[in-house]
Amino acid sequence: MSNLETDPRESACGGLADVAAEPVNELLTGRDVVLGGPRAMRVTRTLPNRDVRMVGAWCFVDHYGPERATMHVPPHPHTGLQTVSWLVEGEVLHRDSVGSEQLIRPGQLNLMTAGRAISHAEESPAEAVLHGVQLWVALPSAARESAPAFEHHPALPTLTSPGVTVTVIMGELGGVTSPATVHTPLVGAEVTLEAGAGTSVPLRPGFEYAALALSGTVRVGGTDLSPGPLLYLGGGRSELTLEAEGAGRLLLLGGEPFEERIVMWWNFVGRDHEEIVRFRREWMEGDGFGTVPGAGAAPLPAPELPLTPLKARGRRR
Repeated sequence: MSNLETDPRESACGGLADVAAEPVNELLTGRDVVLGGPRAMRVTRTLPNRDVRMVGAWCFVDHYGPERATMHVPPHPHTGLQTVSWLVEGEVLHRDSVGSEQLIRPGQLNLMTAGRAISHAEESPAEAVLHGVQLWVALPSAARESAPAFEHHPALPTLTSPGVTVTVIMGELGGVTSPATVHTPLVGAEVTLEAGAGTSVPLRPGFEYAALALSGTVRVGGTDLSPGPLLYLGGGRSELTLEAEGAGRLLLLGGEPFEERIVMWWNFVGRDHEEIVRFRREWMEGDGFGTVPGAGAAPLPAPELPLTPLKARGRRR
């Protein structure tokens, strides 16, 4: 899924100011967002957060479900980012303007790199239980004008220990590297723990990290984490202890602090307000984003831009 808000917030993110270089355990409360009309899916959005807007290059985190629902997201645009789709339950069909058509199931990765411009649509084949996350990765300047692309990875590498499986979705963890394309040093991993299991996950002290519980309760570096908030962990860690009394599942995100400042609005990532204005105009005029074959729905119109241009801010308020 993507950002379907009719009155989206504009956020300035990035830069090294206020990055927590030392370990912290800071719970960041998300906000509920309804995607579309009254029967649309509800998601919990924890990035960008009012207190921490990015974790490495990760700039957007939506957690949805588990709930019985039908997903139907009409064609809409993206610029300057990668979308990372990860399911715990259900199926979602992806179509895009570079001609991709790919069904994703739990444990598989759909990775779309918008580059300079792409459009796509998503739908679930039938009403069923859906549970997953939609993540965005900000592209650095060296990659954000690249050609759009799509990757599907049906199998991903894992680390295992008694009662614990760590699936490396993006980047590298513990010497295991995902085949997914990355443009900045980062990691995204799903950790599943059986009841009573525990492990210590190796980390890079130069990365900042965060964890999101997808199910159950997991003790993360001494803090009990259940579905809802994002636990910001800061940097300076060489390992992270995870323990679960009952079965649990969480998402671990991390990366080098993203040095470039970005502006996010609706489904666009740019570098300033004027660039966002241009992206919106080009989308509304049908310029450069292509069409999505087989989508069966009209493209989604962009919301109105705010009247006041964005004022630059740091990573934290």
